[in-house]
Amino acid sequence: MNRFTKVFQGTAFTSNSPQEVNVLHDCLFCINDKGEIAKVLHPEDAAYNEVIHDYENTNAFHRLEEGMYFLPGFVDLHIHAPQWIQSGTALDIPLNDWLNTYTFPTEAKFADANFARIVYEDVVETLLANGTTTALYFATIHKEASIVLADICAKKGQRGLVGKVVMDDPEQTPSFYRDSDTKTALAETEEFILAVKEIGKQAKQGVYPVVTPRFIPSCTDEALRGLGELAAKYDTHIQSHCSESDWAHGYVRERFGKNDAQALDDFGLLQEKTVMAHSNFLTDEDAELFAETGSAIAHCPISNAYFANSVLPVARFMSMGIDIGLGSDISGGFSPSLYDNTRQAVISSRMLEDGVDTSLSAEQRGVPNSRITINEAFYLATAGGGESLSLPVGRLQEGFAWDVQVIDTRTANARLPLYDANESKMDIFEKIIYLTRPENIREVWVQGELVHTRSS
Repeated sequence: MNRFTKVFQGTAFTSNSPQEVNVLHDCLFCINDKGEIAKVLHPEDAAYNEVIHDYENTNAFHRLEEGMYFLPGFVDLHIHAPQWIQSGTALDIPLNDWLNTYTFPTEAKFADANFARIVYEDVVETLLANGTTTALYFATIHKEASIVLADICAKKGQRGLVGKVVMDDPEQTPSFYRDSDTKTALAETEEFILAVKEIGKQAKQGVYPVVTPRFIPSCTDEALRGLGELAAKYDTHIQSHCSESDWAHGYVRERFGKNDAQALDDFGLLQEKTVMAHSNFLTDEDAELFAETGSAIAHCPISNAYFANSVLPVARFMSMGIDIGLGSDISGGFSPSLYDNTRQAVISSRMLEDGVDTSLSAEQRGVPNSRITINEAFYLATAGGGESLSLPVGRLQEGFAWDVQVIDTRTANARLPLYDANESKMDIFEKIIYLTRPENIREVWVQGELVHTRSS
């Protein structure tokens, strides 16, 4: 009777593989005291009715109502938490101008840790309300404010991976927003790592420090080398931007005579727990290096449409064995929703395959075999994100964290068009992914704990 702390009953959708979504019809999800899925029972299993009998009249039992479904919580691999306050601003100017005119002045405000707390509480709550249960965050160069973000993730129940940003190169960073010197940047990064590891010990869902050079143009060689050494010393995750735009890609080529991927690897920054945002301009040689080192790509399809000057060839990179997940890239991407980014991932892939220049023939216009399906985009938002972080999240199967969204298809003013009682569950799944709004997300659970609820 006491072998599970919670039991959930309902129909769920989860990825079996990038191409296949598994429909778990009216299953029981039995959760242990660690917040993990200890057992998944199907109606035909011998223990199914026994567990219902034991638990259904207790507070531990949660049965979904008709028209409600479980989805895995989303894994957002690229978020600039301080940029939440400028989301939707100036997305029509070049990346370098956007950074210097809007973004760096915005991030400089986070020297005030009290201001940071106000913004960071809002962004964590907003992401949870949009179904994001695991978030990989860039904070700012400010150690104290970056620790505040980790603390907020811990207290609000989100699985947060948080990076204190390093920007120490005076040639490419403004005087009002840069680390005072390389030695200080590295020392404060180490202090940050130790502080967040302590916070993580008290968080059931896990909160993790991340080594975070903003991108190569912002950092000196000494800083990049030192950050690689710190990541190795403390076995932390690593994040940065890689080959995002024509400007950024060209800058690294001019500085090092090689591409971002090769330069980052030279500094010890490509490894199993590395996630690099964008990576649109990877060559096949670069992509092979990603696959060899276990480094992952955070695909940010909305942001890429504004700033990357290209479309990421997701299908090609996945076929080469690279782990890929989705990122909202707040605020280069205007939306905090991975639903929006899942949809855009499919749209962008189809535009890459079909091409957009109608002055060319259909045979010349696009890149063959580039499209991805909605199943594959869903995989990127869930299981692919978990694999990219080397964490047991993003799947509804035994041994994985109970990180779920409860989707209500009947919500007033956000009702999904489900009128046929015989409609297939896969058709319902596609409607959920394409049409869900925050109003449809009734509950969000992380590591077996309820962290967000919306009244019907």
